[in-house]
Amino acid sequence: MRIDIKKTKVYPFAELTDDAKQTALEQLADINVDHEWWYDFEDKKEVAKLMGIDIDNIYFSGFSSQGDGACFEGNYAYNKNSVKLVMDYAPLDTELHRIVKALQAVQKTAFYGITASVNQSGHYSHKYCTDISVDMPESIGQEKFTEIEDTVVELLRDYMDWIYKQLQTGYEYLTGEEAIIETIEANDYEFTADGKLY
Repeated sequence: MRIDIKKTKVYPFAELTDDAKQTALEQLADINVDHEWWYDFEDKKEVAKLMGIDIDNIYFSGFSSQGDGACFEGNYAYNKNSVKLVMDYAPLDTELHRIVKALQAVQKTAFYGITASVNQSGHYSHKYCTDISVDMPESIGQEKFTEIEDTVVELLRDYMDWIYKQLQTGYEYLTGEEAIIETIEANDYEFTADGKLY
C-alpha cells in the first residue's frame, strides 16, 4: 500500500495575480444570485400599499431576454394620503412621485371612486402579461371612462416597470465585481494559484 499526500498552496483573493483574480471572479459570477436574492419583494409591496395597491404576488424574469419584465397581481383603490406617504417613504424617487401623483390626479376626475384588479396572464412576467379590470362610478360617461381606464392601466403598468428596474439594479449590483469580492472576502474563500476555488 502507498499513501500519496499532495500539498496544495492556497491563497486568499487579495494575494492572487490579476489573471487568477479574473478567473476567480468569473468562476463565482453568480455567487450572490444563486439563491432567492430578490428577498426585498416586501419593500415593493409596502411602497405599493402606500399608493393604494394591495399586491398579492409579484412575478418577474430577467435580465437578458426580450420577454423579461415584472408584473403583479392585486387590487388598487384610492388612498387619501398616498402622495405624502410615498414622498416621505422615498423622497428622492422621482418616478414613484410621478406615478402616485398621476394616480391621485386621475382619481380626482372620477370622484376618487376608481378601483382596479390586476391578474397575471400568459406565460411571461412582463407588464403586458396582465389583465387589468378598472371600475369607477356609473356617473362617469363612456368616453371619459375609456380615457380614465387607459390612464389607470398605464400607471399600474408603470409601477410594474418600476419594480423591474429596482430588481435589475439590485441584480447588476450583486453580480458586479465589487459585490462578488465582498462576498469572497467575507467568507474567507481560498484559491489555488490559477484562481480556482479551493
